[in-house]
Amino acid sequence: MEIKLVFDEPKQRVKPPKHFADLSPEERKAKAIELGIPAFRANQMAVHFFTHFNDDPDSWTDIPKELRQTMAAEFTPKLITLVKSITCDNGKTRKDLWKLHDGVLVESVLMRYSDRTTVCISSQAGCGMNCPFCATGQAGLTRNLTAGEITAQVVAAARICASGELEGGPTRLSNVVFMGMGEPMANYNAVMRSVRNITSPQPDGLGIGARSVTVSTVGLVNGIEKLTQEGIPVTLAVSLHTPDDELRDTLVPINSRWKVREVLEAADKYADTTGRRYSIEYALIRDINDQAWRSDLLGRLLRNRNAHVNLIPLNPTPGSKWTASRQEDEDEFVRILESYGVPVTVRDTRGREIDGACGQLAAAETASPVVIEGVPL
Repeated sequence: MEIKLVFDEPKQRVKPPKHFADLSPEERKAKAIELGIPAFRANQMAVHFFTHFNDDPDSWTDIPKELRQTMAAEFTPKLITLVKSITCDNGKTRKDLWKLHDGVLVESVLMRYSDRTTVCISSQAGCGMNCPFCATGQAGLTRNLTAGEITAQVVAAARICASGELEGGPTRLSNVVFMGMGEPMANYNAVMRSVRNITSPQPDGLGIGARSVTVSTVGLVNGIEKLTQEGIPVTLAVSLHTPDDELRDTLVPINSRWKVREVLEAADKYADTTGRRYSIEYALIRDINDQAWRSDLLGRLLRNRNAHVNLIPLNPTPGSKWTASRQEDEDEFVRILESYGVPVTVRDTRGREIDGACGQLAAAETASPVVIEGVPL
């Protein structure tokens, strides 16, 4: 069976409006001057957007009334609209479905833990990597998201946290993971602008530490190499899912271009350059990749590397043949990895009852028409 990998974004009929978050701090000031507005107004906008999470021009009392609507239209056009929000885990996990300007749907998930609050965001609408066990991958790639659309998900999450909408009262958004819909490395420039928006000190960004930001990839080596040169010590997460090339060619088709050892060598260089341990993401799939011999092979591959294994009990897609491993197989997989001295954790299975796997909620909404303000999507 021939598998088509999509690296280039399909042509768009209507581009998303340019947003404040698509620009660097210098570009924001330059745009203000171009509009005949003093450059310091761009700094005021940054305070409203990145510090107060506020894009409502009527509340910008430090900006003259006659400028507010112009600045709102030019700097903070509406990029995402909430379609649906569902919660579980006693209100501590919230999944949001967003409609973009062209009707495309993407998802983000906000999770509150005892020691942190994390948002998982999307970098593409759909995904072109075609991994067969992933709901997003099976939907295909619709288009890349802009830095503004990506950043808007994070700002919305920060606003939700600050307003106390999550169970437990107001909290601070502390962590961001690029593990939602899409392959971040296939939308590299927009993702890196977003990372800078997230990690730059206020008011130029959200002021979240780089070590609290995770960028994932299924193994685009060229993207890992570029990230290594950025000088921003985010956490790199590699979605490996199996240590052997034979199975990985099927589970993660990009493996036909970059094999397991090439991916790990690129991740090693990232760790050596940044001093940051990387994460190996491994979705445990019953009778597919959870055999003891695969755990043994993975342990031998990783025992001398600066890596940590994050085992993920598969959150099955409705109707799919792929499902989570048996508990005894999961336990044995962990035991073998630990016998090699490889650090390993099993991810908390948040969101199972709210279509927790990426792409499930968007797929469900696409299958059944959604109406927003009287207009069906």
